[in-house]
Amino acid sequence: MPAKKLVELQISHIQKTFGKGKHAKKILKGAHIHLKPGECTLLSGKNGSGKSTLMRIIAGLLKPDSLQLAINQQQTSGRKACRLLRQQVMYLYQEAYMFDGSVMRNLSYALSEKNPQKLQSALRWADLEHRKDTQAKCLSGGEKQRLALAQAWLKRPGILLLDEPTANMDKHAKRRTGKLLGEFKQAGITLLIATHDLDHLLPIMDRRLILENGKLLEANKRGTLQTK
Repeated sequence: MPAKKLVELQISHIQKTFGKGKHAKKILKGAHIHLKPGECTLLSGKNGSGKSTLMRIIAGLLKPDSLQLAINQQQTSGRKACRLLRQQVMYLYQEAYMFDGSVMRNLSYALSEKNPQKLQSALRWADLEHRKDTQAKCLSGGEKQRLALAQAWLKRPGILLLDEPTANMDKHAKRRTGKLLGEFKQAGITLLIATHDLDHLLPIMDRRLILENGKLLEANKRGTLQTK
């Protein structure tokens, strides 16, 4: 499962404000982030600190007030920046969205043309072969997350963003999800994971960032901020 293309992403001076006038709330205040090919970065921060806002901007789904962007060291801006981000980045939400229909049908949406062999390989990779005819909306939380990861496995994005991928899972499901995420990393896919559940993701972590007061701060595995 090699990435289609290794992607290095540098975004700086990220600004985002919601509301206007006296009701305006500045969420991101010049945040900087550098994502390298094949690295796993864990993103921490208090609820409401702006983690999901940041990830939606990186995915090209939310327009920032301003930013500076370089993809593979090529500077870009404006509408082109958002378009390039949407081409390179895949964002998986905390609660994986399932369409009506079976697991196999949901998985097929990840391909532009029918390829039964690829679909079977993805099901096998995610250990969902025995659930292929099950209604996707009837899966457990862990199974839904594995189905979403199987879709990413088929799409092979350069950068994969995940928002609390192990939330509401038992220990076994968390270990299984961590293993699958490790395989993305080994394939050269860049991972940015927003999480409060560090224990099951520390084995694949290269860096840890904490979003605080609108800016990103480097931290060690224990969450202690590192001095520069």
